[in-house]
Amino acid sequence: MAKASSLSYDPLAIGIDIGGTGTKFGIVDRNGNVLFSSEISTRTHGAAIDPFIDELYDKLSVLIDKAGGIGRMRGIGVGAPNGNYYTGMVEYAPNLPWKGIVPLAKLVQSRFQLPTILTNDANAAAIGEMMYGAAKGMKDFIMITLGTGVGSGIVANGKLIYGHDGFAGELGHTIIIPNGRLHEGTGKRGSLESYASATGVTLTALEMLENNPDESLLRGVPKEKLDSRKVYDAAIQGDKLAKEIFDFTGYILGMALANFVMFSSPEAIILFGGLTKAGDFIIKPTRENMESNLIQVFQNKVKILVSHLKESDAAILGASALVWDMKG
Repeated sequence: MAKASSLSYDPLAIGIDIGGTGTKFGIVDRNGNVLFSSEISTRTHGAAIDPFIDELYDKLSVLIDKAGGIGRMRGIGVGAPNGNYYTGMVEYAPNLPWKGIVPLAKLVQSRFQLPTILTNDANAAAIGEMMYGAAKGMKDFIMITLGTGVGSGIVANGKLIYGHDGFAGELGHTIIIPNGRLHEGTGKRGSLESYASATGVTLTALEMLENNPDESLLRGVPKEKLDSRKVYDAAIQGDKLAKEIFDFTGYILGMALANFVMFSSPEAIILFGGLTKAGDFIIKPTRENMESNLIQVFQNKVKILVSHLKESDAAILGASALVWDMKG
């Protein structure tokens, strides 16, 4: 989809955001304007990576031609779950169809014949937020993405924290409830992602419907069609159980955020992703439970903000920003 009609001859960057369900991509200028964008399903080809790369090439090539051709492209930045900035590999990503270690940057670079750099999808969103969004001007913040899973990017002293092996910032897999809910992708129990993702909200809804005898609009929704959007729709109609689902989710998320605040003392925590569309149903209990779990020295200091960037643009912008840092 074109978002601007006037194209100069300045270099452009390609940003690709690979999510558990869909892959979004766009062509971006240095000012953070997404000139053209589109998306494909991440799951159409199952565990086969090569057909996915081929489809990505076919769809993205159309946008490259519209933007003036391959010669204008400085490079490609990719954000993906468990994407390793140092190696260019996607390693054991529980929410992606490809198993094991996938040399994603190498595959994309080979197909497009353009320099390609990879990072974790949440790290890419954090970079986009720092350059163009709610974290502009901040040097210390944590980005939490609330989508199919829970991702995070930690920025301290103006630098994204990668750790010694490229995998720092997997806050979604920190254990919040010991021996709690099973995370099918990792086999671990009680992780934040098991509760505070859109998937986690659905699981909470199913559990509460089974264990709570109260009437609820959600009882009219077939189990296989129940999702976080249906819970929100019920909540705005005043459904008590739906509100309790969000209250519980905010309780878990707020407790986790308190731990994160006491770890890095950020200026703000920025929430991004589909679950933030629930607004105060999720933000209010999250903020209350974060504050109640903080020791006094941290209380009432850390803002909880919702991303200013369009969900479809943030990770694309962040991934494309990696390109401008390339040497040469």
